[in-house]
Amino acid sequence: MEIDLNADLGEGAGFDAELMPLITSANVCCGAHAGGPNEIASTLALAKQFGVTIGAHPGYADREHFGRRELDLTSGEIAHGCLYQLGALMGLAKACDAEVRYVKPHGALYNQACRDENVAVGVIDAAKVFELPVIGLPQSWLEAEATDRVPFFAEGFADRRYRPDGSLVPRTEPNAFVHDPDEAVKQIEWLVREKGVRTICVHGDNPDAVAFTKAVRAALLKRGFTLKAFA
Repeated sequence: MEIDLNADLGEGAGFDAELMPLITSANVCCGAHAGGPNEIASTLALAKQFGVTIGAHPGYADREHFGRRELDLTSGEIAHGCLYQLGALMGLAKACDAEVRYVKPHGALYNQACRDENVAVGVIDAAKVFELPVIGLPQSWLEAEATDRVPFFAEGFADRRYRPDGSLVPRTEPNAFVHDPDEAVKQIEWLVREKGVRTICVHGDNPDAVAFTKAVRAALLKRGFTLKAFA
């Protein structure tokens, strides 16, 4: 069974070089919620070096809250913000002879796009301009709006817990995070089996991200998974 292992990188957490050999896809920050041109270029170069597929990781331009504060914007404003970030990332990628292969919204933009039709429309409108696939939660508004417009791939999380409705437990609530790699792998198997998930995220800004990702990767391989980029 194949599964993609992705991580959010280029955000200044300091773990990019250690995480890149462990993953198959990198969601590279586009400079709005974190990061900057030089840091992003370094992350892109690392991805190319290790043969890791590159995705764009646009977020709200709210660096103070790391893009994790929800905003009230129109679908047009969201599309414009994403297009601005995608264009910048694709320019930096072209400069190092790399290719951006998909879009994954960041933080609050991701959560809102998964549950709010208006926000999802903005994200998909931007992805459509560049004909890029989008990843997000299964059975979300992102998936619905992607239908007949751009390819969609269902994503799950190794290090976050879920509510019964399939949404993520908010970071502000108790027990929002999965810290035990064995528990994470059991959750991954459930997500693949029951939710049709094609790609699994480990957050690159977690202080234990490297050790956690190493353990999850090893356990997946031991269980017979093949790690392969979805795009």
